Amino acid sequence: MAPVPPPCILAVDLGGSSLRCALIGPDGAVLALQATRHSLGREADAEAWWQGLRDGAAALRRDAPADFAGIAAVAISAFTRSLVLVDAAGAPTRPALLFTDARAAEAVPGLQAGLPEGHAEAPQINAFHPLARLAWLREADPAALARSVAVLEPKDFLNARLTGRIASDRVSSARLAAAASLLPGIGLPESLLPPLLRPTDILGHVQPGAIDGLGPVPVLAMANDTWAAVAGLGALRDGEAYCISGTTEVLGLLHHAPATAPGLLTVDWDGLFQIGGPSQHGADALAWLAGLGVEVGRGDPPPGDPIPLLFLPTLAGERVPHWDPELRGAFLGLRRDHSAADLARAVMQGIAFNNRTVLLRAEAAAGRQASALRLGGGGATPGWAQIRADVLGREVLLPATAEPGLLGAAIVAFAALEGVSLAAMQDRLARPAARFQPDPARHAMAARLHATFQAAEAAVAPISRLLA
Repeated sequence: MAPVPPPCILAVDLGGSSLRCALIGPDGAVLALQATRHSLGREADAEAWWQGLRDGAAALRRDAPADFAGIAAVAISAFTRSLVLVDAAGAPTRPALLFTDARAAEAVPGLQAGLPEGHAEAPQINAFHPLARLAWLREADPAALARSVAVLEPKDFLNARLTGRIASDRVSSARLAAAASLLPGIGLPESLLPPLLRPTDILGHVQPGAIDGLGPVPVLAMANDTWAAVAGLGALRDGEAYCISGTTEVLGLLHHAPATAPGLLTVDWDGLFQIGGPSQHGADALAWLAGLGVEVGRGDPPPGDPIPLLFLPTLAGERVPHWDPELRGAFLGLRRDHSAADLARAVMQGIAFNNRTVLLRAEAAAGRQASALRLGGGGATPGWAQIRADVLGREVLLPATAEPGLLGAAIVAFAALEGVSLAAMQDRLARPAARFQPDPARHAMAARLHATFQAAEAAVAPISRLLA
């Protein structure tokens, strides 16, 4: 008799460039993985995501039938700041509005003018806020809005297709929840906010026939892809800091209480408060440099003291901590004897300097120092990890997995199935593969250069706005 494989999790990550489906074993290993590439504009057909999930699951069943038969739960994360409007049957009433869509900017001034004075959500409302988008849709597509009974996040739509239940979670739908009482003021019902669960709650069970070959296993409510990736890095607990370094970066400190820091976002992650937020730059700055024909290398520490060179990484404006789309990038201190390696290292260090600004502000607001920084994503390379450790003066940990988002989804599911805490399951599955300690001399130099970096940002900002 063939041995029965241990249970695994069907983990799904709907990202900006691909939909990834994987079978994750009880030791956190990726047993099978299927990825479908896509490109997203400002709108998308949510039904295509559902078909992509079904196709990915079918491929996993074909490639790893024994493991597929052992699926014990499904956990889906996805990008956020996107709206899927659905009718009572869970069908989309129009194409989804994605995180890149800024058309609601035209609705923001009138919306702000009509808000109750002093409402706590008013400072958060911009072109990407769900309230602004709904106000814009009231004029742009009133018929679709009238047919809609709920506003969902992308992963909620997929969960609804799986289970038949329309709901969201407290993390992903936090902005809509905070603004729900304002909906009647723009002529819309508060009921557009779906029921909100904890991300770790079981939403329902897979309906018969939803996924070929998959029985009525539990489906977790889950949350957005950043939240899942932080769990996969092992940083979803009090006192931890994380950086997810991809095309752009997200950095934050987790704290047990809310705190306000200049230019940073504080988001309630179901009892843990994330202080930080997304920047507008990351590994894409290295890709830009490589596209110019510059060999970017690995960012290893130089054999001797480098000639100081600063890079302002604001090639596409900035979100955290400056929130200024008109900022522009710059090299400062260039000399004839700077090499291509010096340019590449300056780019990596400039991004690390922005990390330092964000982390120091978050730590000051929380009144504590992060125990370590857990680094994941495409920018989680050993050389760049050492640069960040030297700049931050904090230990930097690299994960054993290349798929922190998928592992994070599995961690949540296994914790729910076994009835243990997320912290305990992170301890078990989110193991660091390498640790990087700051070099005292390089950290002292970096701390001095960071002060010059901040002065350079302030000096160049007016010129950036003139150029923009």
